[in-house]
Amino acid sequence: MAFEGITRRALLAGVTTEAVHASQAVTPGRRPNLLFILADDHAGYVLGCDGNRIARTPNLDRLASEGTRFAAHYCNSPVCTVSRQSFFTGQMPHMAGVTRLPTPLSEAKPTLARQLKKAGYATAVFGKMHFNQPAKTGLHGFDVPYTEQELTRAWNKEVKPRPTPEGVATKPPWHPFKDPSRIWLNADKLAFPRYESDMRSLYQCRLAEQFLEAHRTQPFALWVSFMEPHSPYDFPIEDRERFDPSRFDAPRTGPEDAAQIPLIFRDLTDADKRGIIASYYTSVEYLDRSVGRVLDALQRLNLERDTLVIYMADHGYSLGQHGRFEKHCGYDPALRVPLLLRFPGKIREGVVTDFTEHIDVPATITDVLGIDRLPIQHGQSLRPYLERGRSDQPRTHIFSEYLENEEAFVRTDRWKLVFCSGKRKRTDGYETENPTPGRYVRLFDLKQDPGEFTNVASRTADAVAALEKLMLDRFRSTHPEAAQEPRGLSLEEALEWYVRPRDV
Repeated sequence: MAFEGITRRALLAGVTTEAVHASQAVTPGRRPNLLFILADDHAGYVLGCDGNRIARTPNLDRLASEGTRFAAHYCNSPVCTVSRQSFFTGQMPHMAGVTRLPTPLSEAKPTLARQLKKAGYATAVFGKMHFNQPAKTGLHGFDVPYTEQELTRAWNKEVKPRPTPEGVATKPPWHPFKDPSRIWLNADKLAFPRYESDMRSLYQCRLAEQFLEAHRTQPFALWVSFMEPHSPYDFPIEDRERFDPSRFDAPRTGPEDAAQIPLIFRDLTDADKRGIIASYYTSVEYLDRSVGRVLDALQRLNLERDTLVIYMADHGYSLGQHGRFEKHCGYDPALRVPLLLRFPGKIREGVVTDFTEHIDVPATITDVLGIDRLPIQHGQSLRPYLERGRSDQPRTHIFSEYLENEEAFVRTDRWKLVFCSGKRKRTDGYETENPTPGRYVRLFDLKQDPGEFTNVASRTADAVAALEKLMLDRFRSTHPEAAQEPRGLSLEEALEWYVRPRDV
């Protein structure tokens, strides 16, 4: 395949005239490389180093042991496109202009890749970015933009799969919301109809390895963005018996959960839920092997000590908590995300338990690599944690938003606040029997109720008011239309004005 007349071979070799000239200008004391490994839907709690004794993630656990793990890291939106374009631009979703799944990122927006390219890096991505537009050379700053459609097209063309074994059932094509949820969430724990040697992620790893080999002598910034463990939780035929569903318990629902469980999940049995969880854990283990391949290539090419490695997921994932699967909500399983950083000899080994947010990651990258910060930077650099294990200005809370449902979330050590206008009929497929219930506020006391089951908003008015003010302050300090906020609104009316998606 080619982009604008540039061959795939040239793409892998580093491609544009601008990038070649930049590489020639690099001095022997060049900047560190960046390897950004991104997972799709990997929840922070499905990770061995997070204390999960069932999850099999030896490569990620090793990466965590060799660097800094941020154990209280949260996304700024629990949905793919929105979260990705937020941390790619360093801006809160409402400022980045992408608050809904189908919205493409404006080409006028500053991005991490553009910032790195300007600093002389060869930039590439292999995998899912949710740009919602075809790839072309230079897209959002990437010299080599092998995003999800291009990657899948090339894989299908170049890798001819071996026949699957007789008598082994494999998963059908993925049709979410058209098939029953037990089918598209893979409750039967069916493998993708390919052996591991023919899988897309292995093809993706090989492309990434070729890029690394071609750029050993110049600074590079490489994104390897895997599509696992997103539903239907792909894994190869060899992995189909890796996890027994009976090892898992279907999470209980609480007394207040019934009304908020999406209709599409209400016919799932406990057996279905155990099968879905086992499929997800299998896909996470497969993801871990793919991560290991990329890290092994970095080591084999003697690039480990010159490369800042970051592992992160776009957002968390619910596996039956509160009767929900997928993300699209403000419960902690959908918001908390793995974040691992390694740079041998440059950052410390350890675990950080202070709150951090996705928007802190681009601020950290530009700081650690010594390049110009993004023009708009809503996050704060985590460099103090990487060097000293602590920050003089730790976050007191995290903020996240899901404007498809006109809701936002604030979490402190003690409280979780969910504010929703209840006025918008969501179009993401997760409707309840009352799609527009009107404004609601939920407050959970996480010290007494870590599972977020009991809403105490009606009897804790002071805490609600304080957290709503905190939420409003975050909107006002980061929203592009803050100067147009109507006068005379109450606190909750103002929040309703801010949670409306502008990219409809």
